[in-house]
Amino acid sequence: MRISAEDLIGQLLDAGTFLSWDLPPVEPAVSPHYRRELDAAAERAGTDESVLTGEGLLRGRRIAVIACEFAFLAGSIGVAAAERIVTAVERATELGLPLIASPTSGGTRMQEGTVAFVQMVKIAGAVAVHKAAGHPYLVYLRDPTMGGVFASWGSLGHITFAAPGALIGFLGPRVYEALYGKPFPSGVQTAENLYRNGVIDGVVPVEVFRRIAHRALSVAGGKVLPVSAEPGWAAPVRNPAGGRGAEPSAWDSVLSTRRPGRPGIRDLLRHVTQRVPLSGTGQGESDRTVVLALARFGGQPCVVFGHDRSGQEGEHTMGPAALREARRAMALAQELRLPLVLVIDTVGAALSKEAEERGLAPEIARCLADLVTLDTPTVSILLGQGTGGGALALLPADRVLAARHGWLAPLPPEGASAIVFRDIDHAPELAAAQGIKAGDLLADGVVDRIVDEFPDAADEPVAFARRMVLAVTEELAVLRDRPLPDLRARRHTRYRRIGLTGGAG
Repeated sequence: MRISAEDLIGQLLDAGTFLSWDLPPVEPAVSPHYRRELDAAAERAGTDESVLTGEGLLRGRRIAVIACEFAFLAGSIGVAAAERIVTAVERATELGLPLIASPTSGGTRMQEGTVAFVQMVKIAGAVAVHKAAGHPYLVYLRDPTMGGVFASWGSLGHITFAAPGALIGFLGPRVYEALYGKPFPSGVQTAENLYRNGVIDGVVPVEVFRRIAHRALSVAGGKVLPVSAEPGWAAPVRNPAGGRGAEPSAWDSVLSTRRPGRPGIRDLLRHVTQRVPLSGTGQGESDRTVVLALARFGGQPCVVFGHDRSGQEGEHTMGPAALREARRAMALAQELRLPLVLVIDTVGAALSKEAEERGLAPEIARCLADLVTLDTPTVSILLGQGTGGGALALLPADRVLAARHGWLAPLPPEGASAIVFRDIDHAPELAAAQGIKAGDLLADGVVDRIVDEFPDAADEPVAFARRMVLAVTEELAVLRDRPLPDLRARRHTRYRRIGLTGGAG
């Protein structure tokens, strides 16, 4: 069932808080026939145009909202509707308000021709300016969202969710059949299919989207909170009775990180707040070996991205899409002025025909370049296995933390042994010689801080996850106060010196 613009606003905002921003629509020159269509549409829809704009409160937070009305000429966008949208976006930008847009539209208003079509340019431009100013832009797609609307402001959200069963696509199925004489393949232009393929972040009813939007804005549009008083479990987690045992060998660490019960990124996220899982690149790719989310570590808002050890199995490891999703996380963090937390825990990038043809190596290079120059604070966590370029792609950061058994190497020790000795029997020896374990990485300046395991994270998964979350919280609290030029300069110097001075300096 389609939701009207008025109903959408009523379900999204706190009761009685909506304040309309709409003035009478601009009056472009129209034919008498089209004027009659507009008058009939207004009477049928109960609105004066195909879009309503204004502001209100979402769980007490002031936001701006734009909602299409499908009953008004199928929610189509002409000059008057576009001007109303752009005026609202510009006002939200001027006021510094987060903006939630909820399109439902057949696309460009055909009665106004090319001039209506070109309106999408100015809408997209206004949204880009809003985002460039650091203000959140959230999108909730309703049934249907088609054509130029989906190809402009409907696809520019920092996060994008859709109503269940919504028809969403570029070329309408009726138009496709008229042009090509056959029906469009079924099941393609659905919210659920776009979610599976990494185009949107999820499919939820509006009441669930309201909760998601609240959590997302608590991170992306919320204030940085002071690190709260430590919970009761903090002290025993930091310094459990008995303390740490002997320094592990490199091979011991390798074996430890391969234990089935070792906690991963999802275990860390169970101990953060306001988390909002996101999905895919937003460009039609999704890789289930990685996790992307908005979250707060203590009072510290951030974007979190990393390898999911539970999603890796056999030859199913991270591919180019995972790295493109990493770059989405980087762009999201930079646009929203949020720190970025990266989690390394991978057996290595995919070795396959598809990975090579889809640009695995170039994506690793782009990740490295983007991270080194990123205009936001960054923290990288060497949580477990750190194999090859897939691990290195998430390493460059202002602060690098490592679990006691975390390790980083160009190849698994067995692979290095096969190259050097033509067997895998020398893997423990090479692991030690290559300096892959956390203690060696600390000495070499690759890692800044080791988070202990007592004696092994797999034996204390909850305590270890909490310990790591506390460590990240502390790092974010320090980094947020440093000027960005200083962070960039320090980051450059750090990686410029590694290997030359025995440490990062």
